[in-house]
Amino acid sequence: MDQPLAVMGTPGIGFLSLIILGGLAGWIAGMIVGSRHWLFTNILIGIAGSYIGSNLARVLNFGLVGSIDYFVAALAGSVILLIVWRALHPAQV
Repeated sequence: MDQPLAVMGTPGIGFLSLIILGGLAGWIAGMIVGSRHWLFTNILIGIAGSYIGSNLARVLNFGLVGSIDYFVAALAGSVILLIVWRALHPAQV
């Protein structure tokens, strides 16, 4: 392996930037879907969305190159995560 792996196996993304980008992606996804969450929940949604989005991009053969690509993947994964969550738990908004 040429590149060292960072948090969650994503090369080049450190822990602090993962928290910041995850929190921002979770917050924006919550605004898109219409769910309001606390800061910690937004960070968790963004980190899980980053995992979902990057794996989805890998399956669809999209290459993620820079920070903006990873952010868009995290945002898309976070929106998917919130839509699935709302479908499974309709009473909890």
